[in-house]
Amino acid sequence: MFFSEKYYYIQTFGCQMNERDTEVLSGILKQMGYQKADTIENADIILFNTCCVREKAENKVLSQLGELKDLKSKNPHLIIGVCGCMVQQEGMPETIRRSAPHVELLFGTHNIHELPDLIENILVARNPQISVWGSEGEIRENLPSEREYPFKALVNITYGCNNFCTYCIVPYVRGRERSRYPQHVISEIKDLVADGVIEVMLLGQNVNSYGKDFKDISVDFADLLREVNKIDGLKRIRYMTSHPRDFTDKLVKTITHCEKVCKHFHLPVQAGSNKILEKMNRGYTRESYLELIAKIREYNPKAVITTDIIVGFPGETEEDFLQTLDLVEKIGFDGAFTFIYSTRTGTPAAKFKEQVPLEIKKERIQRLNEKINKIGREINEKYLNKSVEVLVEGISKTNDQMLSGKTEGNKTVIFPGSTSLVGKIVNVVITEPQTWILKGKLQEI
Repeated sequence: MFFSEKYYYIQTFGCQMNERDTEVLSGILKQMGYQKADTIENADIILFNTCCVREKAENKVLSQLGELKDLKSKNPHLIIGVCGCMVQQEGMPETIRRSAPHVELLFGTHNIHELPDLIENILVARNPQISVWGSEGEIRENLPSEREYPFKALVNITYGCNNFCTYCIVPYVRGRERSRYPQHVISEIKDLVADGVIEVMLLGQNVNSYGKDFKDISVDFADLLREVNKIDGLKRIRYMTSHPRDFTDKLVKTITHCEKVCKHFHLPVQAGSNKILEKMNRGYTRESYLELIAKIREYNPKAVITTDIIVGFPGETEEDFLQTLDLVEKIGFDGAFTFIYSTRTGTPAAKFKEQVPLEIKKERIQRLNEKINKIGREINEKYLNKSVEVLVEGISKTNDQMLSGKTEGNKTVIFPGSTSLVGKIVNVVITEPQTWILKGKLQEI
């Protein structure tokens, strides 16, 4: 069914997986004749692509949905929908409909391909549509996509998660791990390169477990990286996210020898205490994590290493927290995403006793961030007067007189230059290292 002169607006919450889902949603809507709206007020269909990792994000969605009530009353033909992880929680569609009855469309991550039929049903009969499949389902190939950047792309290689970390809701809403067959991944990337893409980000909740669910072939993430590395015209290969437990020696060596695979290792450690790691069900110890980092640096001396850390997990004592600080000091992370633990209904950790008071969490995360920022600044200062390769992504969000891009190690670099450089890899000499960014100038040829 084709719709003319109609506009869509999608607001995305959450991780790169959600961003990739939004690209597919945009592609489907474009195929149906919808155009991207400049503002939410001009849209004929509004979709909130949601995340439920943290309750705060969930509450924000519910609040913003309430604010759309007036918009709906002014435009009765407006379709307001909610999709993504949040919708796949048990009872959530009913909760949303009760609190925001003007929301007519609800569907989960397994049901994106049904969007055209769901919209058509609403337009024809004006009946609310709810399609939430609670189990994994088959992988749908060849869905349309509308990328944010013409020169880089997100590519799913797995869906779902089997880890069941005690603080995480993802396995319950995205289902068990399912890997895409390598030929489908390779074919998609070749098509992307033919369309001008020079960098891909391979996506999965745990890319390191790629292929473990295959029954008819034997292939792992390292094997896939080698094949992607062979694709002519592709310049950079990234991946997100890696679980430390599944980062094998084979994978370390493969990344070393694949020149297109970026030497940026994002390895969420979450905590530095073995007691807390065990309570989190992470499947590794601080000792094995330190050994992994040592091995990565042995093979990749210039590796950029970043992490995620949760502060104030139930039962975390001052001694446990000091072990996290000690781990951060020993490793010297280039950067870290840090989070205060918050209970997530539906996870085992939400029922744990010994919840840490908020004021203690706030004090600890401040100490942690101070240490991480100090180390990150010291590492960045070593880039002074050095030349780095930067993929130019566009105009800087903080300074419209500068361009912004990423190094192979995923460090943000801003520098003066022509917008004709966007989408190209250039050499930049760093003149002013800072804690979060590197400032520089184009290297003279």
